[in-house]
Amino acid sequence: MQIIYNSIGVIHTPYIDMAPFQAVEDDTSGPFILELDEKYAPGLKDLEKHKYIIVFFHIDRAKGYNGSNIAHPPGMNGGSIGLFASRSPNRPNTIGIDVARLLKIQGNKVYTSGLSVLDGTPLLDIKPYLDVDSRKLD
Repeated sequence: MQIIYNSIGVIHTPYIDMAPFQAVEDDTSGPFILELDEKYAPGLKDLEKHKYIIVFFHIDRAKGYNGSNIAHPPGMNGGSIGLFASRSPNRPNTIGIDVARLLKIQGNKVYTSGLSVLDGTPLLDIKPYLDVDSRKLD
């Protein structure tokens, strides 16, 4: 089955060639900006009510999935773990996800805490992060 996603914008970060394997909230090397296409800007209404957001992105510069379900993280000195127990970008579906603190929204730009994303990465979606205490059931 083929599934097609379209970018809703682009992510700006200080990372050109290498990004952290996981987002770091207090990363001071920013700025980190989600720039939405103008037509999606109205969708940001009320997002600032949330302290954290979930950012979905397309890992467009991954080497690609080679069919192996084993990953060899750099910190394991040649050791291996299952692909789905890793943050390897070389996956069957190159979808990335980070949780980030929402700092501010200006027009079609969302400023966040650190992200594990290369500059120019396509933005797929943004969702509010709801912890158990902040959920409201309708």
